[in-house]
Amino acid sequence: MKIAVLGTGLMGAPIAANLAAAGHEVRVWNRTRAKAEPLAAQGAIIADTPAAAVEGAEIVLTVLNDGPTVTAAIQAAAESLPHDAVWIQASTVGIASTEDHIALARSLGLEFVDAPVLGSTKPAAEGKLVVLASGADELRERVQPVFDVIGARTMWVGEAGASSKLKLVANSWVLALTAAVGEAVSLAEASGLDPKLFLEAMSGGAIDTPYLQMKGGAIIARSFEPAFTVENALKDARLVAEAAERANVRLDVAQASAERLSRAVDGGHGDKDMAASYFASYE
Repeated sequence: MKIAVLGTGLMGAPIAANLAAAGHEVRVWNRTRAKAEPLAAQGAIIADTPAAAVEGAEIVLTVLNDGPTVTAAIQAAAESLPHDAVWIQASTVGIASTEDHIALARSLGLEFVDAPVLGSTKPAAEGKLVVLASGADELRERVQPVFDVIGARTMWVGEAGASSKLKLVANSWVLALTAAVGEAVSLAEASGLDPKLFLEAMSGGAIDTPYLQMKGGAIIARSFEPAFTVENALKDARLVAEAAERANVRLDVAQASAERLSRAVDGGHGDKDMAASYFASYE
């Protein structure tokens, strides 16, 4: 298929590369062109504008940072958008922005599939993301070839917008785990213990998780190559808070996680992996 990928950051670049490797005709655009240029060697066509990227596309895939950025890209592409194209919105943008995007798609005559993903850079590169999809039943067959390339499995969860809600539920869990790992390691260190003893004590037990071992090990090694940055995690934490307010529920742990992430960003760790929120224990 002819696929336009708008956004070639940490997630968009490996997604676009995998689609090109699978034989699709892929055009990519990124606000900073230099981030998109390496994809030319992997078979993608680099476009200078969103409008140039989407010309003739059957699928338009947005993998950008936030709701306003997605909106701006689609509005910039509007003059060239084919009216029979399907817009797959894979960015994590929250409930309000997703509602805005559904309305924008309708105004432009586009079909819309809400499809945020679970996973970070490694599963994105391996094509092993979990795609949370929602939209009209008749669109499933058209977009499934894309999801088969970028993900290990696809969950269809209802009408457009439902999957963005589910993504925030999942993110609330990830944020809580990340904060808990950082706090446990920092307490071990501050208590004069080798923090590896904590990971060893948890290993293989009912409350052990691969995530604990991975992020705990990264913190102990002070290895914060970003799979998902502190700054992006803070953005998502704020989206979780907005969802909680809409749903009229109190999420005390999510609120505390957001405060930790905010302190880590203020401490200069925003561009590091979200495990670097560990530093909030000391700042």
